[in-house]
Amino acid sequence: MAAGLAVDAPAVVVAANRVVSANAQARREGVRPGLRRREAQGRCPDIAVLPADPDRDARLFEPVAAAVEELAVGVEVVAPGVVAVPARGPSGYFGSEESAAERVIDQVAIRTGAESQVGVADGLFAATLAAHRGLIIPAGESAQFLAPLDIRELTDRPDLVDLLRRLGIQTLGAFAALSHNDVTSRFGADAGYAHRLASGLEQRPPSRRRPPVDLSVTHTPDPPIDRVDAAAFIARTLGDQLHTLLAAHGLACTRLAIHASTANGEDLIRLWRCADPLTPSGISDRVRWQLDGWLRGSDRPSAGITLLRLEPEETVDGHALQLGLWQGGNDEQASRASRAMVHVQGLLGQEGVFTPSINGGRGPNDQVTLTPWGDEQTPSSDPDLPWPGRLPAPSPATIPTQRVPATVIDRDGGEVGVTGRFTLTAPPDEVAVAGNTRRVIAWAGPWPADERWWEKDGGRRRARLQVLLAERSEVDNQDALLLVRENEKWTVEGVYD
Repeated sequence: MAAGLAVDAPAVVVAANRVVSANAQARREGVRPGLRRREAQGRCPDIAVLPADPDRDARLFEPVAAAVEELAVGVEVVAPGVVAVPARGPSGYFGSEESAAERVIDQVAIRTGAESQVGVADGLFAATLAAHRGLIIPAGESAQFLAPLDIRELTDRPDLVDLLRRLGIQTLGAFAALSHNDVTSRFGADAGYAHRLASGLEQRPPSRRRPPVDLSVTHTPDPPIDRVDAAAFIARTLGDQLHTLLAAHGLACTRLAIHASTANGEDLIRLWRCADPLTPSGISDRVRWQLDGWLRGSDRPSAGITLLRLEPEETVDGHALQLGLWQGGNDEQASRASRAMVHVQGLLGQEGVFTPSINGGRGPNDQVTLTPWGDEQTPSSDPDLPWPGRLPAPSPATIPTQRVPATVIDRDGGEVGVTGRFTLTAPPDEVAVAGNTRRVIAWAGPWPADERWWEKDGGRRRARLQVLLAERSEVDNQDALLLVRENEKWTVEGVYD
């Protein structure tokens, strides 16, 4: 809508080089949330790629939530673009779940001109995936619906998904078949929570309780709020206040009600449903999005907001999920770091920020793969397999981007080589690098690497040698080097601190 695309144009929203949302046309081409941007473009070359903008999405989505609210009570905003509604009321009123879904789709189209999809299932996770496919899942059959779906449907847990796929668990059903206690004890509480989702169970542990009314926070702005920049400042303040108040009682909010009153007596309310406990920034983001939607939407109030109240409609015990929020704020720090990396990547391009992953291999260059930030980290080889000739720990602290030529000299002044049986022709006595010659006071090796010897043109024979050099000189401060012998030449492969 904001990009001015045709209704039938395939489009996706991308954050950190991953698809976070895809419209119906894109999904017909096999594009789904969780795919890398390049893979999505490969499946649908003419797809429109839009950057993620939560403020924009919340502002444009508010009329959609209001349109759904005209047909059903209990509307909860899960995220900009997703609302949850209890199915029993609308289906009873309109005669069936199918009729209710059709009425909701028509209502949204008439009121906002936007396309929408409706899914019905037990639990929010299953219902969301059903909505992506436009399906209505009979009561009690959510687990059967989820079972054949790809494990990558757990889009907000890429590290867990990557681990499970490397363990051979490719579907939600295979994950659900594991023992819940085993999953929790082996991978942690958050993995246990994801296991509940894959099993088609309720999203939250049964520790929910209605908080007392004194846990709400209220702000009376003076002058009334009628600008988005003022709303953003108020949202941050209230988010910190509510989080501090809940934390003092050992609670975390999972359903947040945002109430507002205007100078002309208008009362506004919106309920936000949150799968995970809200951090301070999570609370302030939702308040800011909602105020932005109210103040800049098509049905904006006739006067400024004179009262704003945040009320935690549902809470869980602060330690129930054992998230980083209750362990010193690690989740919040990781979120800020992720946003910073995405921002840098936007300035420098996709290849401007990399994430290292550990592989198998014999040398230091073989054991690390750099992946663009946001792309799936897929080790090229298993680091746990035995690697004959692998360099022992510790690894070099510095790996030169270009190999530096070196000469290894024996006591008689001749060059030290490596025989066909991977033995040194003589003990090393000196090493010359960039015109500087230093005495060897200790050495270890060689470590042979006879790789792909069965290939006619792809074989590679190398030998690595560690050397500890004499005291530092004014022109060379390298004390220990990793040298490699290949094609009858020595080069510096690494430098030890």
